[in-house]
Amino acid sequence: MEVTLLGTGDTTGTPTVQCDCDTCERARDPDEELRARVRERGIDPTGGVERSRFSVAVANDETGESLLIDLSPDFRHQFLRESVPLPDAAIVTHVHFDHLDGLGNAYRLFDDLPVHAADETDPVTDESVAESVRSRYDYLDTVSVHAQTPFEPFSVAGFEVTLVPVTHPPLLCYGLRIEEPQTGAVLSISGDTCYDVPERSKSALTGADLALVEGIVHPEACEYHPKGGAHHDADGVPRTFGTKHMTLPGARDFADDIAADDYRIVHTAHYVPADRAFADDIGLDGERFTL
Repeated sequence: MEVTLLGTGDTTGTPTVQCDCDTCERARDPDEELRARVRERGIDPTGGVERSRFSVAVANDETGESLLIDLSPDFRHQFLRESVPLPDAAIVTHVHFDHLDGLGNAYRLFDDLPVHAADETDPVTDESVAESVRSRYDYLDTVSVHAQTPFEPFSVAGFEVTLVPVTHPPLLCYGLRIEEPQTGAVLSISGDTCYDVPERSKSALTGADLALVEGIVHPEACEYHPKGGAHHDADGVPRTFGTKHMTLPGARDFADDIAADDYRIVHTAHYVPADRAFADDIGLDGERFTL
């Protein structure tokens, strides 16, 4: 299993358009220390470093197939930049635009693209994620939508995949457990979520070789959120920003909770101060892992 982080940012990405904050400026023009650390992670810093909108490509070395997790609005840019194959199938974790709106790129690129998503009806939208994908992109004849039941494993691209409910109010959202049955390699993805994930879901995500864990901001940012922070640790540090995203400490604690062999924090915003935004455990676009 080869995992490529195509997009590791939140809804605006880093650098954010027309933003001159220290983090965005450092991303556009990394100093030599950051360039060296980025190269050690296998990323070419020419032109700066980036966190585009979230997406992950997972290649199956056993079958030669590939799976795309979420369809970023930066789809075209990501696939041109990373030169990974177009996917044989895709999974949508939830219907926020930064995870779904790249599906329009399927037009004239695919003869057939199966898209898998959850079948639970969301009381907010009165549709399941699968139904929302189908209704929004009904004009794409090459896309077929396949509804899947959470916690019930299904096979796609040679992987065994399980949709795992997480907590991202007000909408339903799902993490993923992806296992390659021949080697037993496991990738867990938290999905967009606060720290308060149901125990059954945590159990399903536990024991991965690599976990991609959502962490959007540093904990001090909770001061500026209308709902503050929640799920504080023993030292009073909030592990949830508002109600639906983890802080960086929350993401690190979550990775520890699910006993991941390795992890990267993803879906990170440019609000993280520049001296912390490029820590080695926070994902950057272009990172690759072989499990």
